[in-house]
Amino acid sequence: MRRVVSVSLGASSRDWSVETEYLGEQFRIERIGTNGNLKKAATLIEQLDGHIDCIGLGGMDRYLWVGKKRYTIRQVDRLAKRAVMTPVVDGSGLKNTLEPLIIEQLVAQGIVDFSNKRVLVLSGVDRYGMAESISKLGCEVVYGDLIFALGLPIPMKNLSQVHLAGTLLLPLICCLPMSFVYPTGQKQNKAPSTKKQSWLRNADIIAGDWHFLRRYLPADLTNKIIITNTTTPTDVQLLAQRGAKLLVTTTPRLKGRSFGQNMMESVVVTLSGKRPEELAEADYLDIIRKLEWGPTIDNLQQDGGASSVNERK
Repeated sequence: MRRVVSVSLGASSRDWSVETEYLGEQFRIERIGTNGNLKKAATLIEQLDGHIDCIGLGGMDRYLWVGKKRYTIRQVDRLAKRAVMTPVVDGSGLKNTLEPLIIEQLVAQGIVDFSNKRVLVLSGVDRYGMAESISKLGCEVVYGDLIFALGLPIPMKNLSQVHLAGTLLLPLICCLPMSFVYPTGQKQNKAPSTKKQSWLRNADIIAGDWHFLRRYLPADLTNKIIITNTTTPTDVQLLAQRGAKLLVTTTPRLKGRSFGQNMMESVVVTLSGKRPEELAEADYLDIIRKLEWGPTIDNLQQDGGASSVNERK
């Protein structure tokens, strides 16, 4: 049996494991949270190295992107290099391939109409593929990188501004601890902050990482469309209770919850039989299409509850 493990800086309360089959291969998929403890994460990576098929980095980014240019977060890169034999991925391979494909599917299938909508992309450099796809759909977009990652009340309204900010700031940001720009450990379970919620309230569609979203989640999400990942049944219920209309989850849901892009990229890399650095965009897309991965759709207000499609039991 293939085994892939996501070593996460997130809360251990969100740990999960499941066994399933992909393209005739049996997989055990696990998520292990370290509650923000870098030493524990490093030790775990060293223990897993050479004993499993692929390691995912959860609750952290090794790479941030502006167009085709990749910026490396040094702290996370050092952590990833604790593995010598086993491939390590951070999910960016799927963020740049699967997520744009899903945006295309949402439009082509008439699931989400982006035209003339106000869209908030929580972080363009975290999900550049999605950000670029949405920019082409005739909607009014705000990219929230400066707002949510750096606390600066400066909305960016086109990709050229994301490019400029990224080029100027990412070399510095990549020298800082991951916790500076992203909620790790028990911060993921804190009650939502009331700061910055106006940006979410003003949007018709909110797209981006679940933990960024949850950190600033307004009490009233009536009629809003949420495009995110890594949701548990509790997360889905929370969105339904707050009135959100539709939840689009960009990673497949397995027995009630979805895993992060880093975990699902671990599956793709394992199936490819190659190292991540050997895979081109076309290789990712080929395996994604063979897997027939698409969005999981929850109609949150249908008959008073969530109704989902594209979920593996």
